[in-house]
Amino acid sequence: MMTLAIHDQRLAKPGPQNAALRDYDSVRRAIAFISENWRAQPTIEAMADAAGVTPDELHHLFRRWASITPKAFMQALTLDHAKGLLRDSASILDAALDSGLSGPGRLHDLFVTHEAMSPGEWKNGGAGLTLRYGFHPSPFGTAIVIATDRGLSGLAFADHGEEKIALADMTRRWPNATYVEDHEGTAPLAARIFDTKLWRPDQPLRVVLIGTDFEVRVWETLLKIPMGRAVSYSDIACNINSPKASRAVGAAVGKNPVSFVVPCHRALGKSGTLTGYHWGVTRKQAMLGWEAGRVGMQ
Repeated sequence: MMTLAIHDQRLAKPGPQNAALRDYDSVRRAIAFISENWRAQPTIEAMADAAGVTPDELHHLFRRWASITPKAFMQALTLDHAKGLLRDSASILDAALDSGLSGPGRLHDLFVTHEAMSPGEWKNGGAGLTLRYGFHPSPFGTAIVIATDRGLSGLAFADHGEEKIALADMTRRWPNATYVEDHEGTAPLAARIFDTKLWRPDQPLRVVLIGTDFEVRVWETLLKIPMGRAVSYSDIACNINSPKASRAVGAAVGKNPVSFVVPCHRALGKSGTLTGYHWGVTRKQAMLGWEAGRVGMQ
């Protein structure tokens, strides 16, 4: 079994590999300010001051980070925008059944193929499994990538100084597995996830889902939601033929071990509210804003 100390110091050193982390740190401060003040439509100058950068730097930051202007990002955080994401959400899931995960509606999305581990493997707490993990910069803070020989099995996020806590949270999900730190081995997976140039339908990212049968069905439904759209928890419940199980669906969404790739951030309350997110509502807002830039929000 592993020790939860973080031995790889790459993330602590200054250098080009940390540009994404520096960008997200400024974005996170901007999001916190926008969330508290969006009704007043704050100026770019006010947003930049809150983020600790100049207005020009803020503009370039958002263009670099998400191909979006600060003003467009602010619009992406409004309730009206969230309600727009939910438009025809039930039919989105129905259409996904016909078009599949690589359909034309997924032009901007990460392509994923998945399998579920057996109920016995989950029930045994991962006994007999070897899980490799590594810490990598991402657009949403430090990413903790966890993998088996069969594919990606875990993806978590942490702010600076909280990597050990986030890793411990993940290892509690499969307490009997063997964990091996492998930065070099997990780096190609991190690149596949966060470098949009590598998002190709002919080279899908393989994901292994480890959970109960109900949880896996919820996570499989999340995989049907294309970038730039969202669905409600009740829509997910109906899609898995459990229309009265919205609360249980919400719990399963919260337990999703493969954040971002299995897009639990695209599940919203029926009114468009963001509700909770295991890795923080600010990070959920960042993901939705980042995706708004990817789908061409002007």
